[in-house]
Amino acid sequence: MKILVGVKRVAALEDDFRIRADGRDIDEEFLTHDLNEWDTFALEQAVLIKEAASTEVQVVAVTIGPGECDEILRACLAKGADRAVRVWDDAMAGSDPVAIARVLAAVARKEAPHLVLAGAQSSDHGHATTGIALAAALDWPHVAVVTGLKYGAGEAQATATRELEAGVLQDVELAVPAVLTIQLGINKPRYASLRAIKQAAAKPIEVLGLGELAVASAQVGVAGSASRVRRMVVPDKGRAQMIEGTAQQKAERLAQIIREYKAA
Repeated sequence: MKILVGVKRVAALEDDFRIRADGRDIDEEFLTHDLNEWDTFALEQAVLIKEAASTEVQVVAVTIGPGECDEILRACLAKGADRAVRVWDDAMAGSDPVAIARVLAAVARKEAPHLVLAGAQSSDHGHATTGIALAAALDWPHVAVVTGLKYGAGEAQATATRELEAGVLQDVELAVPAVLTIQLGINKPRYASLRAIKQAAAKPIEVLGLGELAVASAQVGVAGSASRVRRMVVPDKGRAQMIEGTAQQKAERLAQIIREYKAA
């Protein structure tokens, strides 16, 4: 069987930073990058299923992005992934989470996995959207924010424990193939050994384009995205205020603040 794990190269801000000239992102020189923390738990869960299996299980790490993303795929190979796949085309620049999910769905159709795992969210944007949009694109069962999983390789069903509001947990049974988005703390991700890191450096990374996945360029990038970043601003400090009065007075004051902000 096969488990597909979606991973992302995420950005982290340094203490001092500058917004890019177009106002839509942070200047690259002020960013550091790493494998998304939530995705490390998803990868570890896939490797645990492989290690407990009596039959052959292949773990495939997949990411969407340019060549710089190879570094996180090699980290996944060092931590137990069997294969690494990267998808990129210049037309994909500016894709929102739903457009990214369309591409991941095309990879899933090509790979035909029994299970797709991904982090519940990314540490940079935190949309928590891609995994669920992927399940919708595939029309597969899904469970989000999974904190526990009972699943043996080759089984037709899985039992996932998901986290709800206020710390409430719920057990959900679902048929596979399915998509699960994994929460922090479900397991203890392993460190890669020096030997594994050296071996990962020598392994190939498969690179796919939109044409190989039969995805039209109009389905990705700005053209294929329903949302986009218009501008980024650093919020002013010390502007918080308590709004007093009745519910109607509070609503009227809030509407006034919004109008003043839009006019500024």
